[in-house]
This record gives sequence, structure tokens and C-alpha cells, in this order.
Amino acid sequence: MFSVLPPPPRYPTQAAYNAAVAAGHTAPMIETNNILTTPEDQFLVGEGTYVLKEDLLLATPPPHPSEAPVINPNPLATNPQPATSCTKVSLLSLEARQPPPAFYRLAATAALHGSIAEHPNEWRLSSDAKMSSDGEGRATSMSDVGGPGSATAVSAPAFGNGNALLAPERFKDPNKRRKPKNNMTKSNSSFISRVIINETFSKKMADRASDGVFLFANINRAFQWLDLSSPTKAEYLTKILFTKAHCLSHDVNHVTKSASHLDIIMGFSTGEIIWWEAMSQRYTRLNKNGVTNKTPVSQIRWIPGAENLFLAAHMDGTLVVYDKEKEDAVFNPDDEEEVQQNGESTPPDSKPAERISVLKSVHSKNQKTNPVAIWKLSNQRINAFNFSPDNRHLAVVSEDGTMRIIDYLKEELVGLYNAYYGGFTCVCWSPDGKYVLTGGQDDLISIWCPQEMTLIARCQGHQSWVTSVAFDPWRCDEKNYRFGSVGEDCRLCLWDFNVGMLHKPKISSHRQRGSVSSRVPTLHRAETQGTSPGRIRPGSTISFADGDDAKTNINYAVEPRSNVAILPPVLSKIADKDPLGWITFTEESIMTSCKIGHIRTWSRPSDSLAQPNNATLDPQDAM
Repeated sequence: MFSVLPPPPRYPTQAAYNAAVAAGHTAPMIETNNILTTPEDQFLVGEGTYVLKEDLLLATPPPHPSEAPVINPNPLATNPQPATSCTKVSLLSLEARQPPPAFYRLAATAALHGSIAEHPNEWRLSSDAKMSSDGEGRATSMSDVGGPGSATAVSAPAFGNGNALLAPERFKDPNKRRKPKNNMTKSNSSFISRVIINETFSKKMADRASDGVFLFANINRAFQWLDLSSPTKAEYLTKILFTKAHCLSHDVNHVTKSASHLDIIMGFSTGEIIWWEAMSQRYTRLNKNGVTNKTPVSQIRWIPGAENLFLAAHMDGTLVVYDKEKEDAVFNPDDEEEVQQNGESTPPDSKPAERISVLKSVHSKNQKTNPVAIWKLSNQRINAFNFSPDNRHLAVVSEDGTMRIIDYLKEELVGLYNAYYGGFTCVCWSPDGKYVLTGGQDDLISIWCPQEMTLIARCQGHQSWVTSVAFDPWRCDEKNYRFGSVGEDCRLCLWDFNVGMLHKPKISSHRQRGSVSSRVPTLHRAETQGTSPGRIRPGSTISFADGDDAKTNINYAVEPRSNVAILPPVLSKIADKDPLGWITFTEESIMTSCKIGHIRTWSRPSDSLAQPNNATLDPQDAM
């Protein structure tokens, strides 16, 4: 007599699993397959109606059998909890996609004047000529670099420029890339629990459209790779289950991507890092057993334009640069020589919070092993960071309630901004590099202008912590900006702002903003005429010595709410039943993800891109 196998177990949530185990009941079941549905929902904004196209529910893995369940957790407990993350998503197209029309105009203004560029040969050409989107709220950005006068010109030397020890190995065949050393499918490592590859993987890769979009997602202790252009998009190409470590962040290298090679890095709750090459299913573990840093990796990113180097934010307040091809070694700060930048030492009267501690410099001659560089920012966790569109600056937000603007090429702190209350949780730059958004535990989004070291506005619309912010480059131009945000209140908010239309409270209308020196992070570093000591921005001081040399207090004090314009959202909608943690914009849609694995796609109105923010685009400007 034939018997039928029972359905696979299903655990809808971690809480349901814990509750069942604690009560001695049979644990709820888990569905091992992703589920694609098309629920009905929509919302209306000025440009038209956005319609919910689909809802992709990623299968959530249960706790590993060796992992003891948390029995009746106390929500008010103060003891440290294991690091977890919302569902983080990255999108990747192997073909270069056409940037938004406004980008041609924004990029044209991004080129620096020849007299301002710090190096005469500062222009570099990267093969990374495309639009990119990732899983941590990074604004969709233009990372290609052209020569002076080109429509996509931005200026920045390569990270670690001048240190020959960091140059990647060159092969005779430019398309040849070094692969990781371990086969993931045959691995006996205790770190990896299981690797599941689609049975028709080769056929799917051969039949897929060349302009299709890959989706990579980390959820709890699982990592999935899907093809959104496939008719069976819910079927994963590869699914990796880790034993106990939760994958908190990941990133795809847009420089080395090809039809035969995809470099992905993943950061884990154990502090370890995996470099995975998706096509060959090979991997290498970095920071193994926390040899460099034992704290969880809150965010991880490839350094713009780099083939091998990536930046990881650890939860002890440290930023670490790794090389994917170097071996790990125990790092001792006492063995590292202090590297002075520009022949200057740190001012003795500067506060620790107003500088970064360079434990190891990228210019160090000791580059045989990882780490490449270590920067200590504070003693509290780093929640997120984001590279500027000019590939020169880094915005870092921390649990200590600060946003730091770092010139990471010089390893120098150039701006320190404070939250109204609590810590900052997410950050992103505007497509033109003029503004920086931060979301925080004060339920607010702040719009900063690093060029003028000014808080432009606070955005009030969320009812809980803001978890992700991103600009919509298809609805931005030189004056008008659209951005979106999601939060733990399950809300999706859309915002429009034009600096000229923001109205500050009358009590502060007499206060003026001054310009700052060219060291301030911005794509537009032209001098402002008529600057005088009498025109000082709030919370800053400028003193003049030795002629034109100016020293600026980089610590921007907290502005009272009565002094800052309040911006309301143009849309506030509960977009899911669970807390949201990621948002991005594509040409066709808005995409969000929630804590338990729902990835929702909202289709744009059919004609919404014709005139972004009601601004008329000259067809010649879009050529």
C-alpha cells in the first residue's frame, strides 16, 4: 500500500515557534516554497494611482535544531538580544539600464571646475555604468564615471589610490575573475546548514532575458537568489541556509558583474563575512570566528569602483575595510604605525566625537592580510552608512544619535550632525549629492544640506521608528525632490520637497545660513561670494587665521523644533501588516519589504514619468 509523505513543516513566525515549544505542543509548520500572490490594493498620489502588482512571500526558515528557542521573551528586558534584521533586498540587472532623464541634467552640474579638482588626473573611467539599487535604503544612484564634460561626470580618485599593495590582480583575459576557494554545495562547514540549487538552474540561466532583473534577499538565517524576469519568479535559483548565524546585510558588486560572474558579500550576526560567487557556487569566509572584529555586521557595502574592497560596519562602532582575496590575520593596533594625513596631526583640543580614530590606514604598508583599514567612530553601534554619488564621501548614522560625514578617501571627518532624539537608523544621499536624508528613533526624517551644514526640514508622518529612506530619481529634478520612507509602523510615506517652498517658523526667519569651505562634502564645491564672519550658520563657528585658511566647528548642534520647517507627507499609507524595513524605486514601480518576508511591488501610474514633479523636461536635455 502506498503512503503519501506529510507536508513540510511550517513556522509562520519565530514567536509562534517559541510559543509552541514552550507549551509543549507540536510546533507549527513551515512552508519551504516562496508564495506569489496578487492582492488588491492601491494608493493615490498627485501623479496618479499606484496599484499593488504582486506580493512575494519568501519562505522563512525555522530556527536551527541546535539553536535553543527563546522561551517567553521579556520585551522590557535590558540584556543584549541576538542581532536580527528585516528582510533586505538587492536588485541587479546584468545590462546597463537607461538612467532617469533628470540624471542627465543633474550629472551635467556635478562636474567640478578644473581649478577645484584636487588632482589634474582625477577623472577615472569605471565599467560600472548603470543604475543600481540595493537592500539597505541606498538611493538608486549613478555610479558610472566619465571624463570632464561628459553627461555622467563625477570626480573622485580611487579609494587607496597610490598604495600599490591594494591594486587588484590583473589577468590577460579582462573577463577572467578570481573565484572563492571553497565549493559551497560540497562544504562540510558547520557555518552552512544547507544549500539548495534549483534543479533547472542551467536551463533557467540559458533561457532568461538578458535585460532581466535578479533579486537577492537575506531573511533570518537564509539567503535567496531569484530571477524576477522568470515566469516562475517565486522559485529561487539558489537558497542558502546557515546554521545559527543570521545574515543581516549583503551587497552585489556592480563592477565585476557579468553573465558568468557575480560577487556577493554577506555580513552576519556573528561578525563573520562570506564572499560568495553565485555562478560557480563558491565561497570564502572572512573575519572567521571574529579574528578582526567579533561584533555583528550591521551593514556591508562594496566600495564604489572597487573590485576587491568592501566596507563593513560592526556594531561596536567600527568601520572595517576588507579585501575579498586576502587572508585574515589578528590585528594589533600597537603594531600599526600612525599615518598622518597632509602632514597634520589631530588637533589636541578636538573632542573624541569630532574625529575618527584611524586604527589602521588604507595607506598603511602592511597590506598583506585583512583588515585593509579600521576606523573607530564611537562606542555605540553603527546602524547604516551610504556612499555619496560623487564616490568621495560617506554618511554614517549611529545609535548614539549622530550622523557623520566622512571624506573616506582622506579618512577624515568633515561633519557631525545630531538627532533631535534617540539614534539614527537609516541614511541616503540625494541623486545630485546636495542633500542627505536620515530616519531615526524620533519617528522623524531629517533633510540635511552638508554644503551649508544646515538642517533643511524635519519630516513628520511616521508613528514609529523610520527604518529605510530612498530618493525616487525618476521624480527628481534640479529643484524638486521625491523620496519615500518606511517604518516599524507598517507605513509607506512619500514626500515632495522644494527648498524654495519650505517655510521656516517666523521666530527663526531672521537667521541666515552661511557658506562653508570647499572641504564640506558636496558635488558643488564652488565658493559662495560675500561670506563673512557675521553670516554663521546655527551651531557653528568660523575663525580665520593665516589669510584665507578657515577652521570650522564641524559639530552641528541640535536645532529646536521651533526653528525648523516641518514637512508633511504627500502620502501616508499602511502598506503591510508587519513592520517594513526596505524601500526602493525602479522605473516601473515602488518596492517594499517587511519583517517576515513579504516583498511588495507597487506599479507606477502609466504616465507618471512624463513630467516629474510637474517640471517640464526639455527633450534635448534627456538625450
